[in-house]
Amino acid sequence: MAVRVPSMELHRPPPSVSGVRGKSCLQKPFLVQAKRLEGLEKANTRSRGKQSLEQVKKRAPLIRGTVSPPLPVPGHITQPPYVGKKDAPEIASEIQMHDRVSIVHMKAACELAARVLEYAGTLVKPSVTTDEIDKAVHKMIIDAGAYPSPLGYGGFPKSVCTSVNECICHGIPDSRELQDGDIINIDVTVYLNGYHGDTSKTFLCGEVDEASKRLVKVTEECMLRAISACKHGTSLKKIGRRISEHAERHGFGVVDRFVGHGVGRIFHSEPMIYHQRNNMPGQMVEGQTFTIEPALSMGSIDCDMWDDGWTAVTTDGSLAAQFEHTILITKTGAEILTKC
Repeated sequence: MAVRVPSMELHRPPPSVSGVRGKSCLQKPFLVQAKRLEGLEKANTRSRGKQSLEQVKKRAPLIRGTVSPPLPVPGHITQPPYVGKKDAPEIASEIQMHDRVSIVHMKAACELAARVLEYAGTLVKPSVTTDEIDKAVHKMIIDAGAYPSPLGYGGFPKSVCTSVNECICHGIPDSRELQDGDIINIDVTVYLNGYHGDTSKTFLCGEVDEASKRLVKVTEECMLRAISACKHGTSLKKIGRRISEHAERHGFGVVDRFVGHGVGRIFHSEPMIYHQRNNMPGQMVEGQTFTIEPALSMGSIDCDMWDDGWTAVTTDGSLAAQFEHTILITKTGAEILTKC
């Protein structure tokens, strides 16, 4: 589940999104205000995707459905400390480091998240609602004795994020039925034995056009290329460079409003992982865990926020895709923990 950072652009009018008056993503009061990103302004070219050579299937703008009440969690399941609080906690400055004992717990949480995500993907079919996916994910998580981390985080009302078509991330499951040709990102985080495991993947629904398939494929490749660059002592900014180079080579833009983050006992902590070119300081350290979760767009990399306070969509309605893994930094590389 990505963290939002402030925009580098100080003035942007709030447009109307799919019939819903929206706000630009930087205006949402909810999430933790990150540090002023010096150096990011110069390094970030605000590139946009250019997808004129392939025909993209015409789709109706995404419209929200009815959101059902939050699902109950049995009392014996341990809840994260933010549950029941109106506001999300600030990003913790504590780096998520692990010893031999804690890494066992971390791996267990990540493996469960990976299994849940794999199962959720089997449910992606035309006419299935995202609310049905949420219910299935919720049941699998609580049946495993874990808590669905998004539920109650800053007031988020559901157990998983489902982001369809132009929705970049943080989509709220509802009564809308998936359509043939849709793409959908499902973002799963579980809280098991005091540790969060966080992962997401963009799935194809039915017969999807080639341009959309390519967006999804390149987004996953960007994530994997970034992971392959990770090891102890490597500069964190290398992640953004790897992702940007590959995305731009294929004509896609990298959304810069959302970042990866440290994860472990705490859901969102330092370091923040920027997916676009940047000059931010910091190096990877053996034993730390964080997420890499790039989102790519066919068009604008800017986003608008629906008035539910969560749903972030591209300003021009362009399709967006996202992939995410939680990784463990080692002396010689990085271990993907959210892998089945």
